[in-house]
Amino acid sequence: MTTINEQISENTAQLPTDANAFFERADSIITLANSQLSPNSHAGQVAASLTYAAARFAVSAASIGFVKGDDFAKEKADIIEFYTKQYQKMLADNIDDYAQNFKKYTGITK
Repeated sequence: MTTINEQISENTAQLPTDANAFFERADSIITLANSQLSPNSHAGQVAASLTYAAARFAVSAASIGFVKGDDFAKEKADIIEFYTKQYQKMLADNIDDYAQNFKKYTGITK
């Protein structure tokens, strides 16, 4: 049986060959998140829901290949470490991009 890090790395290793599909899926999810904005749900609330949903989905994806919950639970620290590192890198990259394109993304010209 492969480790959780090997399983996850196997799944994410396909990004360079399938980058368009990766970004199309991300854009679809962002479009859905934007559609949730309303007078009753501001960006912070939608972001919190999106973060929760991402965590739920990541756990479901990470569980693939396990047959016992106890075995899956033993990998908790590795799963958290992997997804935390991935999120931290993606967040940092997106902050850099957003800062460089701030006027374009926000429409603020002052």
